[in-house]
Amino acid sequence: MAKETSISEFLLLEFSVVREHQILHFFLFLALYLATVTGNLLIISAVAFDRRLHTPMYFFLVNLTLQDIGSVSVIIPKSMFNFLLNTRDISYSGCVVQVFFLVFFVGSDVFLLTVMAYDRYVAICNPLQYEAVMNRQACTQMVASVWITGLLHGALHTGGTFAATFCSNVVNQFYCEIPHLLKISCGSSYVIEVGALAVSVIVQFGCFVFIIVTYVLIFSTVLRMPSIQGRQKAFSTCLPHLIVFSTFIVTGWFAYLRPPSQTPSDLDLALTVVYTFVPPMMNPIIYSMRNKDIKVALSKLFVGLDSAEKILPGFCVSV
Repeated sequence: MAKETSISEFLLLEFSVVREHQILHFFLFLALYLATVTGNLLIISAVAFDRRLHTPMYFFLVNLTLQDIGSVSVIIPKSMFNFLLNTRDISYSGCVVQVFFLVFFVGSDVFLLTVMAYDRYVAICNPLQYEAVMNRQACTQMVASVWITGLLHGALHTGGTFAATFCSNVVNQFYCEIPHLLKISCGSSYVIEVGALAVSVIVQFGCFVFIIVTYVLIFSTVLRMPSIQGRQKAFSTCLPHLIVFSTFIVTGWFAYLRPPSQTPSDLDLALTVVYTFVPPMMNPIIYSMRNKDIKVALSKLFVGLDSAEKILPGFCVSV
């Protein structure tokens, strides 16, 4: 068994030891970070300034964008700081904070996407009951439950991870990722976090099954709609959510369930960057690409109401 070590800081993975490459990585991460934050802030602004988007679906969407901004902001600025200053360290407390908030935002994402699936189910399969079921109080309680559950999720995994003792301070990842922290823990001191991860997998699998069953019911209802326009409208609000969920859950499970490699590889690093950036960056694109409501709201932000109506005529508010 390796000797237990008192850890005051961790050493994160370097992308490159070549100074020019570090600067290049800094600007690459900066561009990706700004694109992600800007895209999500545009969605928030569009919903906030267009009263016709003050509906449950867009209320949930705003919370999703806040979670996406939070998840990238937890890890990317620190990585850019390390690139710029040619360092690789992160304090023990900084690592604890990073793990807590990352798990908090990612866990909240899963629970919120589950709530959004239920919202679409009620809107399409039980439209006459929609206003009664998805009223302001119910939506507020759902979102509050999502954030509170995310906080508990983050606290559970942070406590389980750092209850372990560490035999090394070298983390083979560019941020404090739980599987790589468990890799450097001593003996069986990580057993608490392994149990927490098992519980999370079960819960997330339950959310996954719920969403799949929900969308089977939604699509069966949509395909029975007599109106082609009605079917198109339903698909335009449901498909983005399904794409976002699929991208998020597949990349997340791959990152956390695969065993961490003994030595870092370019493939592992590339996959981690994809998992970190792609879901938060693609969400605004996916939701605005097929959603006429968002397109009109964004056009109003930039070119005014009259021009927006000319650009995108026939505007109608989604349920």
